[in-house]
Amino acid sequence: MRLLGIDPGLNITGYGCIEGSPERPSLVEAGVFRLGKKSPGRKAASIAERLDELDRDFRLLLERLRPEAVGVEALFAHYKHPTTAIVMGHARGVLLLAIRQAGLDLVELKPTEVKKSLTGHGHASKEQMQESVRGVFGLAERPEPADVADAIAVALCARRRLLLGERLSPALEEAVRPKRVKTA
Repeated sequence: MRLLGIDPGLNITGYGCIEGSPERPSLVEAGVFRLGKKSPGRKAASIAERLDELDRDFRLLLERLRPEAVGVEALFAHYKHPTTAIVMGHARGVLLLAIRQAGLDLVELKPTEVKKSLTGHGHASKEQMQESVRGVFGLAERPEPADVADAIAVALCARRRLLLGERLSPALEEAVRPKRVKTA
């Protein structure tokens, strides 16, 4: 099964695509979308411009990688920064719409669930997440920026949830169902 994990943001959106067996997942590709980059003589891009850029880039990524399901980190709100959650909601909305229109299965995961799934601690630091992802895939270095590691962790956690049988479409159910071998 090929699964794409997304760590949404309006400046940087991380993504990580994994496939392979549950015991030996392999990393297909990971990276970030850097949205609204300033160019010389240009002011910062508006939210609408960044959302448009995210939509275009994400749909191209879906076409190229062809995942069977997508895991997206759920909205996180901090009481000291309430507007951040509102702005993040815009980015998530663009991503969720693209996933729905592509007909893909969606798994939404709380940040604490993703962290606990990978590190055993729901409030793990960015560095702990990066180190855990590095260890799972045997990477020489930690994934940078941290948004990449978070997206890969989302993909791993979503895969675990799917393998446990939650939120599966009939096609995915068939893909993850253990095959029986006849013996003579």
